[in-house]
Amino acid sequence: MASFVHLRVKSAYSLLEGAVRPKELADLAREYGTPAAAVTDTNNLFGVYEIADTLAKGGIQPIVGALLSVEFAPRSPLQTGSRKKPPHVPLLVQNDAGYRNLTKLLSAAYLEVEAGDWPHVKAEKLFAHSEGLIALTGGPGGVINQLLLDGQKDAAEAQLKTFAAAFPGRLYVELQRHDLPEERATEDGLLDMAYGLKLPIVATNDVHFGRANMYEAHDALLCIADGAFVSQDDRRRLTREHRFKTPAEMQAKFADLPEALENTIEIARRCAFRPVKRKPILPVFTPESGLSAEAELKAQAVEGLERRLTGAPLAAERKVYDERLDYELGIINRMGFPGYFLIVSDFMKWTRGRGIPVGVRGSGASSLVAWALDITNLDPLRFGLFFERFLNPERLSMPDFDIDFCQERRDEVVRYVRDKYGADRVAQIIALGSLQARAAVRDAGRVLQMPLGLVDRIAKLIPNPPGKSISLKEAVESEPRLQQIAEQEPLAQRLFQITGQIEGLYRHASTHPAGVVIGDRPLDEILPLYRDPRSDMPVTQFDYEDAEKAGLVKFDFLGLKTLTVIAKAEELLKKRGVALHTQTIDFDDIGTFEMLAHGDSVGVFQMEGAGMRDLLRKMKPNHINDLVALVALYRPGPMDAIPTYIARKNGKELVEYLHPALEPILKETYGVMTYQDDVMRIARELAGYTMGEADILRRAMGKKIPAEMIPQREKFMKGAAERNIARNVAETIFEQAEKFAGYGFNKGHAAAYAQVAYQTAFLKANYPVEFIAASMTLDIGNTDRLNIFRQEAQRLGVKVAPPDINISEAVFTCDAEANTVFYALAAVKGVGKQAMDHVVEMRKEGGKFKSLSDFARRVDPRLVNKRAFENLVRAGAFDTLNPNRRQLVDNSDRILGGAQAAQRERESGQVSLFGGDSGPAEDLRLTNIPDWPVHERLGEEFSAMGFYLSGHPLDSYGPALKRLGASTYAALVEDRRRAGFKAKIAGTVIKKSERRGRNDQMYAFVSFSDPTGMFEIMLFPEVLAACRPLLEAGKSLLITASAEWDGDELKLRAASILDLDQAAANAGEGMVIRLADATSLGVLSAELSQAGKGLVNIVVPGNAGEEVEIELKKRIAVNATLRNRIAALPGILSVEAV
Repeated sequence: MASFVHLRVKSAYSLLEGAVRPKELADLAREYGTPAAAVTDTNNLFGVYEIADTLAKGGIQPIVGALLSVEFAPRSPLQTGSRKKPPHVPLLVQNDAGYRNLTKLLSAAYLEVEAGDWPHVKAEKLFAHSEGLIALTGGPGGVINQLLLDGQKDAAEAQLKTFAAAFPGRLYVELQRHDLPEERATEDGLLDMAYGLKLPIVATNDVHFGRANMYEAHDALLCIADGAFVSQDDRRRLTREHRFKTPAEMQAKFADLPEALENTIEIARRCAFRPVKRKPILPVFTPESGLSAEAELKAQAVEGLERRLTGAPLAAERKVYDERLDYELGIINRMGFPGYFLIVSDFMKWTRGRGIPVGVRGSGASSLVAWALDITNLDPLRFGLFFERFLNPERLSMPDFDIDFCQERRDEVVRYVRDKYGADRVAQIIALGSLQARAAVRDAGRVLQMPLGLVDRIAKLIPNPPGKSISLKEAVESEPRLQQIAEQEPLAQRLFQITGQIEGLYRHASTHPAGVVIGDRPLDEILPLYRDPRSDMPVTQFDYEDAEKAGLVKFDFLGLKTLTVIAKAEELLKKRGVALHTQTIDFDDIGTFEMLAHGDSVGVFQMEGAGMRDLLRKMKPNHINDLVALVALYRPGPMDAIPTYIARKNGKELVEYLHPALEPILKETYGVMTYQDDVMRIARELAGYTMGEADILRRAMGKKIPAEMIPQREKFMKGAAERNIARNVAETIFEQAEKFAGYGFNKGHAAAYAQVAYQTAFLKANYPVEFIAASMTLDIGNTDRLNIFRQEAQRLGVKVAPPDINISEAVFTCDAEANTVFYALAAVKGVGKQAMDHVVEMRKEGGKFKSLSDFARRVDPRLVNKRAFENLVRAGAFDTLNPNRRQLVDNSDRILGGAQAAQRERESGQVSLFGGDSGPAEDLRLTNIPDWPVHERLGEEFSAMGFYLSGHPLDSYGPALKRLGASTYAALVEDRRRAGFKAKIAGTVIKKSERRGRNDQMYAFVSFSDPTGMFEIMLFPEVLAACRPLLEAGKSLLITASAEWDGDELKLRAASILDLDQAAANAGEGMVIRLADATSLGVLSAELSQAGKGLVNIVVPGNAGEEVEIELKKRIAVNATLRNRIAALPGILSVEAV
């Protein structure tokens, strides 16, 4: 017979505090013969469904509970600063009423406290919501123990009486024995009060981790939580006793108080609640018309369809539209979803009415009712979409619209929904972040105070692929260098052990970027709520999946950057009088398809990659259906069918069908199975399935569950036989469909994405200046992307003007007539958008800045600090006021000192030393110093912008690069030879990253830049050893490399590297030097001393305006460095490479 049940387990959902995973808890309870277990996570029920389900599957009774922080004494008004965490009360759920009360209390703990305060409730709130809950006094962290420790026995007894009155017959005096002095100091007092007040006692162990061998890792976890070091004395510590002990261990600890153990069994018997999956709780929509939801839905849908079809080209007869609408309305009403459609339609109409760009992804695009209600913007009949793919009458599931909003205005829509349905009925959804291997290594290394270099080396060796989690164990198994470190570094062994134990534990809670739920009642009556400090809206304590289990209907409100690009482009067009509503354009623009057919798709949604651009060139799309197919096929699996699609589209291959009945289904895609919807149509037309049954078949094929597939295969064969289709043909079709369904794409999703792709392509083809400016604004913090758009602008003949303090805005703007994009001030590194908004505001208020002193007088130096000012200078933003960038950087303290003086005077109301607001600004006296040479100036510009804009160090090597046969990076990317090929390319070094290989030899990845882009080249050990001295940032080199395509990525591996100056000199580069007068010949001759292969001509002014050209007989070693040095000499007018 069971002798003990744990009632105080902190699971991994007690963030950075508990370390017991649900599966481990179930295994331990089963191993120790414990029939039940209670999880009391701190102020949350984050994992209640997973924990309860996992324990129940393991044969263990789950007891739902939480550790609630409670304020018993009000805070004194005189108390300032941060305060101690309030004491806690363990609460265990007995029944439904208790669960509802616990969700109320936990929600209040977050939503009814001031910002920055500990989550907690006041005692009065707890006592008012005590029904259905069993309370424990809390042990050392409870208020009774704390009062006893403070010597306030009378107060402790009074508080205990209050407790007992609030929880009649449901309060237990909690005893813990972890061999801690505070436990021993209070136990006698607790027992005296319990016996005196006839209250039951209960023994608990404050479980934070499973087994004793987890103690060190858990200790490190606490240090991560508290920002402490393991070696610190003055920090939070637990003991090895805080583990999941066996009943025998607990019997030994409480041998003198057997009733304390027996009461754990009693409590387990009294708790008969387990969270169950609820049916969907649909939010209530009350039509203003007074009609029922069903009647209102029909009225709006009929009116909306009429509006959509009036004057528009029809994809089918009008009768077909009307019949489809009636059919969909019947299913929606029968399944009980009219309110859902009306809610979505309401906020979508509001969104569109406010000019907020919006789109719907996924199967929602398959609904004609949704199109009529302005939810979607695609005619499903035009794209051959089936309603059952979205809502299947033969399989009960919630409709689910995946909605993309302009990311800058998404919050407006969420606020509208909250205001309409009630702030207490709308919430966002929580997202729990876990300790991934790389982050766990860094965190553990920090608290263990390991050498930063070693921790960094280990962390960088752990792969971190997007969308995939790699465990430390997997990383070590696949990376010999990690194995080597583990074997050779004793410190690393401890790090690996601790990291392996804590990785995967939850680290923090945040808000999901898309999920929103709407309830038909206050949400805290359905599930507990949480407050994300970074959000002004409540957040569910349950994630996506568990919120659905609780019965809530989720809505996806995702912010999509591309929609914001479209909105920005439309704003820029409006400024020059072009009113364009991109979402209403038709798919018939010839110029758009011609552009795509050339592969000019940089910036086009879903079609930017090099591989996709290559396919566009091969496919030559001329219809929106081609883009839909390309979106669907360009992914692993279906990609194999792309060559067939292209060959058949372009008439190079005959279109064939396994059976004539497939032709009407696959004709649009040239006989190639392309969409999941194709599988459904095949099942209907060839085997007699209803569309609902066909959707079930599609799902079964996708899941590949044998138990489902065997009867489905027989059903398909039987239906095909009834239609006189030979069994071998039917089997081949079924097998092809089964294989395809596993990786096929939803046509509605593909069509919605293709629509956005077309819209961005249309903007680029017809309004490239605005499109480039808008795209750059949305990537304002990503210098790699900005450089890509800058190169694309160059290719399109659009000028990207450098930042100018008197023209540029904080974001990218443009002048289409001048074919110019003005570089954004906020895109300069280290300046910040707030500061640049301030600069632009000052310019708008007082006119253009007349001088540096005028600028200094008017801006706030608290916003425009030294780093911001200097980087603006380096980027060229002040060139129109003073082109000597070095002079401004060297005098930045003097300039900003004037700004600070002006700010102090403004604050004190004095007249400015710079002449006041009305007088002319006096110019600053700056130290006279020559500007940086061209190559240094470009290097400084690069440091401020992340790429070269006004020029490039390789510009001065033009003739030499032609002689050397060097390609540009852009030319290599356009060369789509799939087999490896040799390439010669020049580049300026950006950075070098050396790594140690399996054979302990060093290799490197080096980033380069040329006028067409940035690229990376791998250097094997022998090449690295030979050229390491050349790999300095800013140095220009000539690289001979092998080039290979790996998917969309061009891989370059260096075979040899030369100093470009030397290579240019050896190639016989020459120059023409123009002098102001003959007096400069003396200083010039000293520079022309090194013999080489270059011809040098000197042009000197002669008499009567004539020029004398002197050709030197001696050949000189000419390179860019020499030319720059000569150009800086006094009396030199120009130096030109030839």
